[in-house]
Amino acid sequence: MKQGLTFRLGLMMFAQFFIWGTWAPTLGNFMTTINMGESINWAYSLGPIAAIIAPFFLGMVADRFFDSEKVLGVLCLIAGVAMIAMPAAAGSSMFLTLLLIHALCYFPTLGLTASLALTHMTDSEKQFPVVRVWGTIGWVAAGLLIGKMLMADATSLPLYLGGGASIFLGLYSFTLPNTPPPSKNQKTSWREILGLDALKELKTPSFMVFLIAAMLVFIAFGTYFPYAPTYLSQFNGEHEVSWFANPSFEMSFGQASEIIFMLLIPFFFKRLGVKWMLLLGMLAWVVRFTFFAGAAVNGAVWMILVGIIIHGICFDFFFVTGQIYIDKRTSPAIRGQVQGLLVLLTQGVGFFIGTQISGAYVNSHGENGILSMPVWQTFWTYFAIATAVFAVIFFLMFRDDGKGVEEVVG
Repeated sequence: MKQGLTFRLGLMMFAQFFIWGTWAPTLGNFMTTINMGESINWAYSLGPIAAIIAPFFLGMVADRFFDSEKVLGVLCLIAGVAMIAMPAAAGSSMFLTLLLIHALCYFPTLGLTASLALTHMTDSEKQFPVVRVWGTIGWVAAGLLIGKMLMADATSLPLYLGGGASIFLGLYSFTLPNTPPPSKNQKTSWREILGLDALKELKTPSFMVFLIAAMLVFIAFGTYFPYAPTYLSQFNGEHEVSWFANPSFEMSFGQASEIIFMLLIPFFFKRLGVKWMLLLGMLAWVVRFTFFAGAAVNGAVWMILVGIIIHGICFDFFFVTGQIYIDKRTSPAIRGQVQGLLVLLTQGVGFFIGTQISGAYVNSHGENGILSMPVWQTFWTYFAIATAVFAVIFFLMFRDDGKGVEEVVG
């Protein structure tokens, strides 16, 4: 792949994750300032809903009829306009409606950019990480700009920045290399898109254990992004510390750690194997929630910082390792279907359940998305216990026998 194309695809990834990084760590705090704190759980449920719908859109429409770069451009333009319009609708039901429009247009682009980039690569194993890492850098840059330089977490500015970046990406997409629809003139069924037909070919119960565990772990993600920012802002005020006034900056430390742990995956994979890698990813969530709970009452900033920084283990060691596990355990004919199913179960179903459960707790024990520190301690403790239980069940039921594709797939 030519160096110029690497830069162009890297800029695409940078812009895409910069968009997400502007609002994911900041929207909760902004919603508390406009007295919509009790709707935080629904705001963060719209992304998972879009993630559930996205495979249908990509499989039945985008992958069959339209060039990928054109679909990406149109979706990003609509998503950007919707996000820029959100501040004007603050405090009304239209606020969430516009966010839904943004989510429905934005989340399908996560698959589009990946497939577009891979289409133009000659060695995906070496080239894709170089391109994809710019997405993580984009998220970190958003946190640095909003949380550190502008100190604007609880304002409408992140929405304007995210919307503007989306419009930029929409216009930029039309300059990307032509990428014809990958499934043109091919028949596709909804069962194939969901990966249900592929599951018939998988013989091992451990594979089903992995998929269920992945969904349960992403319940934790549905707790972290909606409510960690509001928790950190309250922590800053009640414990009178000099950290977390604009938590998007400190939370970006977690994305920065993803870069490091992503590079360490091959090292640990060879020495630990898939089971212990996945288990470490689950246990990292237990540590995160436990530290958050402890810091709520003792005011220990270092505990929160550790809980944030281990995000690389929380995400890379489970989700990325899980993608590698699927790649090793499935044949090329069904690999894409099962990868799509993993995204649907995790970023869709699991994340949605997490936002709804955590939102129900916050709304019943607080007001406008705000809890007292002792209640925050209980909140994080409950999720630490739940994730620990998931990890124990996974450890007892999952078996990694090291078999290759030919031994697993019928």
